[in-house]
Amino acid sequence: MRDTNKVFHLAIPCKELDETVEFYEKLGCKLARRYHDRVTFDFFGDQVVCHLNPDQIDLSPQMYPRHYGITFMNKEEYHQTLEHALTQRLSFFQEPLVRFPGRREEHLTFFLIDPANNLLEFKYYHDEEMIY
Repeated sequence: MRDTNKVFHLAIPCKELDETVEFYEKLGCKLARRYHDRVTFDFFGDQVVCHLNPDQIDLSPQMYPRHYGITFMNKEEYHQTLEHALTQRLSFFQEPLVRFPGRREEHLTFFLIDPANNLLEFKYYHDEEMIY
């Protein structure tokens, strides 16, 4: 699998740096760097870079196909993140639900929406083999 010397990174647009920092820090992400045109976060062990680009904001976001997030291997971590999002009053795009109930790929999921309408999915599969 993934070695500890590898970090996935994702670059996304943002419309305003201060509100972006506030959202991701409330989510629990550590601000790693800030420049005049972008901010970089430790996003659950990976790198998310939010580039200031207000002209590239999706005004009508939809879950599919454009979203990113975390698939938890530990159910308790999923629930802790959900509770944290609720406590911090983060904006939900979709409330928690069970997808594919009764099927092998059944999983728990919820979506948040950041200030630039980027969608973040958090999920937990009951059957670990269905993660990929």
